[in-house]
Amino acid sequence: MSSHCHDEHAGHGGGHGHHDHEHDHSDDITPALQHNLYEHIEFDKIDTMNESRRDSGKAIVKKTWSERLEVEPELQSDCDEQILMHIPFTGQVKLHAIMLRSSPDRSAPKTLRLFQPPQKKLDISLSRSAITCLLTYLTTTADNKDDLDFTNIDGAKPTQEFQLSQTAEVQEIPVKRALLNNVRRLSLYIVDNFATQGSQTDSDDEEADDAGDDDAVDTRLSYLGFKGEWMQLGRAPAQILYEAAPNPSDHALKGTHSQKMGRHL
Repeated sequence: MSSHCHDEHAGHGGGHGHHDHEHDHSDDITPALQHNLYEHIEFDKIDTMNESRRDSGKAIVKKTWSERLEVEPELQSDCDEQILMHIPFTGQVKLHAIMLRSSPDRSAPKTLRLFQPPQKKLDISLSRSAITCLLTYLTTTADNKDDLDFTNIDGAKPTQEFQLSQTAEVQEIPVKRALLNNVRRLSLYIVDNFATQGSQTDSDDEEADDAGDDDAVDTRLSYLGFKGEWMQLGRAPAQILYEAAPNPSDHALKGTHSQKMGRHL
């Protein structure tokens, strides 16, 4: 693996051609929006490593389905072909599929690995309300930091790995739902692109030329989306905190608290 530079936002020049799509894609919107998790992504907390332009990773995730074919904004790797993204959700997600679009040239990502942070176990002897409050704390604080970076990602075991296609179409990649049915944060690691693949299969007399080409071919991605089922976390604890103000009338709401807990656990 090439060494990653510390300045992840240094700009790269160069254009990236895409075919123009003149026909109307409005008919595609309704089915594609089914189970779309767009509204449940914490965009401001997305972390992208080895991006050539600051916040370009966030920008491609912020694209709506109707904007999926737009060339810009585009995520381009910086020092080499690898990209690592951490995507947080606003609640618990049962992931169904990943949607992405690149291009049919050698800058297209080839190998994608998914990682899910390990789930935290709670002491079952705690009361239901205490468990719910603790879950809220853990999912809003402890999970905000990811241990995976370029120093340890290659030694980590992925939850699932995919081989992608060279195409200008949006690829919808189904995941193994049993492995990704309790996701709060998802890490995506683009290991290589199709330029890397070419350098491994060319003959020896072409290695010098290919080495120069590989240095120039960064990974590019123009759209990234997710499908799945979403469940809100922290709603019941938030109501408890609001009702815990020092008013005498609040003490009559114990039964209400318990009913609310039953709906959200």
